[in-house]
Amino acid sequence: EYFADPEEGYFVKSPKSFLGASGLRPEFVGFFEDIVTAMMQTIKQRAERSTGESLTKTVIGRPVNFQGLNSEQSNQQALSILETAARRSGFTDVEFQYEPIAAGLSFERQLTENKTVLVVDIGGGTSDCAMVRMGPDHLNRDDRTADFLAHTGERVGGNDLDIRLASEQLMPLFGMRSPLKSGKPMPTKTFLDAVATNDVSAITRFNSLETALYLDQLQRDCAEPDVIGRLIKLRANKQSPQLVRFAENAKINLSDSKAVEVDLSFVENALSARIARDELADAIERPLERIIALMQDAVHQAGVTPDLIFVTGGSAKSPVIREAVSQVMGEIPLLDGDHFGSVVSGLTEWAQRIYR
Repeated sequence: EYFADPEEGYFVKSPKSFLGASGLRPEFVGFFEDIVTAMMQTIKQRAERSTGESLTKTVIGRPVNFQGLNSEQSNQQALSILETAARRSGFTDVEFQYEPIAAGLSFERQLTENKTVLVVDIGGGTSDCAMVRMGPDHLNRDDRTADFLAHTGERVGGNDLDIRLASEQLMPLFGMRSPLKSGKPMPTKTFLDAVATNDVSAITRFNSLETALYLDQLQRDCAEPDVIGRLIKLRANKQSPQLVRFAENAKINLSDSKAVEVDLSFVENALSARIARDELADAIERPLERIIALMQDAVHQAGVTPDLIFVTGGSAKSPVIREAVSQVMGEIPLLDGDHFGSVVSGLTEWAQRIYR
């Protein structure tokens, strides 16, 4: 709906990852509470229509850290927003569970013998890891505290991969690497702001009058003014989220294909970009390094080597990510399950245990 009529407001993907943002004024916290309440009320009403019952108890999945900076303060702020929204929506009992631990609980049912498992949950806004002892001897324990050996998390996820792919492979079509008449290199900040759809400050900068005037001057200074014209058009039509969405689709399609053609005719007739899987690997190298560092940190905290690695989350399907994980973690078996349902399934199981 936003792509069809983007005149008012911003399109924010993975809103939960914004709840721990530093420096939010009280009125902004209240605004987030209103948004989350509306979302929870919708989910609750749909569930009640489906079950024919009134629902008053809930378990809410949470990332290990909502933000990397001032993580404890950010976590408290985000959890407060979520709990306030849940109670306003009519839930009287509210509990939280780490998403990687929930994913592990779902996976545990498949195990026929005890294992130490590194659970890796690569979500849209955050990535989380947990080292968990699991298997038949652990499955039915009410207190699993001793089984959870370590957990790590950071605000880096599938959205960051999409943004990196858009900036590296699509923004050159909009002038990011075009030469200036002066011979100096093209400044990249505005081009990166254009696709930073998980950064409200960057979105605000890109949509400002100051940026509009800057791009007009940049078009005069650029040796290829037509490509800057594309960026001006992209900004005027508020199509940046759409561009990142096309990068996301390319990432998804590269799971099954070695190369894809990205149709950008919504910006200009016959405009397209061809992206190969190795170009995806190059583009996402930096955020992928951060995700792998989370895995290594979890293993280091636990002080043991995992028997298995269980990966979940949409981006975990990518062979680029799986290959990078295998290169770092060695011969440890890498398994996966329901990439989009593991966390919810585990949260459901946890709710059945604590509310029985």
